[in-house]
Amino acid sequence: MARNEEKAQSMLNRYVAHEAEQKKKPKERRPFLASECRDLAEADKWRQQIMREIGRKVAEIQNEGLGEHRLRDLNDEINKLIREKSHWERRIVELGGPNYAKHAPKMTDLEGNIVDVPNPSGRGPGYRYFGAAKKLPGVRELFEKPPELRKRRTRYDIYKRIDASYYGYRDDEDGVLERVEGPAEEKMRAEVLEEWNRVEEVRREAKKAVKSGEVVSVAKEVLFEGMEEEVEEEERKEREKLEKEEMEREGRREFVVHVPLPDDKEIEKMVLEKKKRELLSMYVSEGLLEEQTEAKAMLNIQR
Repeated sequence: MARNEEKAQSMLNRYVAHEAEQKKKPKERRPFLASECRDLAEADKWRQQIMREIGRKVAEIQNEGLGEHRLRDLNDEINKLIREKSHWERRIVELGGPNYAKHAPKMTDLEGNIVDVPNPSGRGPGYRYFGAAKKLPGVRELFEKPPELRKRRTRYDIYKRIDASYYGYRDDEDGVLERVEGPAEEKMRAEVLEEWNRVEEVRREAKKAVKSGEVVSVAKEVLFEGMEEEVEEEERKEREKLEKEEMEREGRREFVVHVPLPDDKEIEKMVLEKKKRELLSMYVSEGLLEEQTEAKAMLNIQR
């Protein structure tokens, strides 16, 4: 008995479900082309449907365990839906509705920074990456900023900013440098002039003391200052002058060599030849030396 009741209940359930389906309107499919829609409310409804599909797929693509191929497929499907959504948004604007594209979200990198969407074709929104797809091989490099390379300045760039002011040629144009350095320059000139006068006075007194043969304190100061070399040079010149005058009075002349004297290289060559001859005489017989001499004479070898 219970079995028949179950059957009847099952039949009743199927009938009720069938009646409910009959009362429902047939399920509408989204038009393939947005331009086929003529109603603004319908266009907004299809846009909302696409937004829900994008939301579901974006939530699914956050799972990194789906695998590389599934993540790439999901990312392609999301981009396809985004392109379709842009078509419906343009159609809504054409039908007099609001412009949703103006307030569209921006694309971000792994750190949440807004980046430009790569769009090599130049048409519509570029290709985007979502969730775990941003960490796929070859995709992570797109979001990494290249290191900033500091450009090395060339010699032209360095000298381009160098003018007369760099070398200090215009330092005295404003007059400030002259007012500051004027008193200091006069003081330095006075000190240098005073020192020069003192040294000249000491030098004159030292010369007088040396010529007269007297040893005074002034001469000691000159020697301390390093003037003894100059005094010795003058004495040497005077001795040479006296010797020359004495030779002229006696009628003697300086010895002049009229034969060219060998220089260091020629002397070294002569010593080397002598050593060669000594070695040959020690290790080579006289007969061999005579044969070598005859051969050189026949060949006109002067070595």
